[in-house]
Amino acid sequence: MTPTSPEPPPADARPVRALLIDFGGVLTVPISTAFRALAADVGLEPDRALGVLATHEGARRALVEHEVGRLDDEGFEDAFAAALIEAGGRVEARGLLAGLAAHLGLDLPMVELVRRVRAAGTPVALVSNSLGRDCYARVDLEELFDVSVVSGQVGVRKPSREIYRIACDRLGVDPDECVLVDDLEHNLAGSARLGIRGILHRTAEDTIPRVHKALSLPAPSGATA
Repeated sequence: MTPTSPEPPPADARPVRALLIDFGGVLTVPISTAFRALAADVGLEPDRALGVLATHEGARRALVEHEVGRLDDEGFEDAFAAALIEAGGRVEARGLLAGLAAHLGLDLPMVELVRRVRAAGTPVALVSNSLGRDCYARVDLEELFDVSVVSGQVGVRKPSREIYRIACDRLGVDPDECVLVDDLEHNLAGSARLGIRGILHRTAEDTIPRVHKALSLPAPSGATA
């Protein structure tokens, strides 16, 4: 799947009438951007912090446990800080997640897309893997979404089909009536196993018209054919 060439829906597909959307990397700046800033904070090369999280066994295990709610913020910070120190970083564990969240600025056109979709009468669910209690501090979840499904609160993480099923059930729609916007292909692959259509997010400029088209909404202002 690519940003410009999604799998077309079957000819007899039901109309899409609900939007599922990720948070970090979709409604915010790219996750990689936030981690590069964090790397600078702790004295590492730009891609090193995210690389540590992806490859260090202890940090990876802690992230999974945190995402499913079995490890609190402080436990994850301890594990990630230890891994960063092993890599040569200078870091205090406490405040590590808050520091990362501070670099996770909102992508305002994408946030406005969610507001516009809801204003048109389309239900919207946040479907997000947890990354600290401060991750969502920049938005009012109750104001922005009809329902919020955060992995640490429901005990299951993307790309498990169960987290998408929970979101659909809470919205009162069938999976094949939904489209998911996410920045990771494996998350879209997980949702596709339930029949949820997917949009791989790279930029707001690319994603916004595709969401409008998927939901049969009028083309956004300034869009070209």
